[in-house]
Amino acid sequence: MHHKIKAKAKQIAKNPATKKALMSMKPARTIWGFVGVIVFIIAPEIIAFIWGTEITRYAQEGLLIASSFMERQYYNLLLMIFEDGGSWFNIILGFVLLVWLFF
Repeated sequence: MHHKIKAKAKQIAKNPATKKALMSMKPARTIWGFVGVIVFIIAPEIIAFIWGTEITRYAQEGLLIASSFMERQYYNLLLMIFEDGGSWFNIILGFVLLVWLFF
C-alpha cells in the first residue's frame, strides 16, 4: 500500500499539468510580495521577540480599563499575538517565502 501511494505521488509530481499548476501558484516577483512577507510575517515576530513582554503588559492593563467591545477586542488581539513571544517557526517560514518568491 505504501509503495502504491509513493508511486502515485511520483507520477503526480512528474505530470506536466501538476508542474504548470505549481508554477501558476508562485507569486510574481514584485516589491509588494517582498514587503508583504516582511510586514505581515517577519516583522511581527521580531517585534514580539524584542517588545513582547511590554506589549503584553500594556494589553493586560488596557483590558482591565477597557470600556467598549472594540477596545476589549483590540487588547485581546494584542494579547493573542504577543503573549507567547516570537515564533522561530514563523520567522523561518517568512524567510522560506522570501526565497520562494525570488528563486
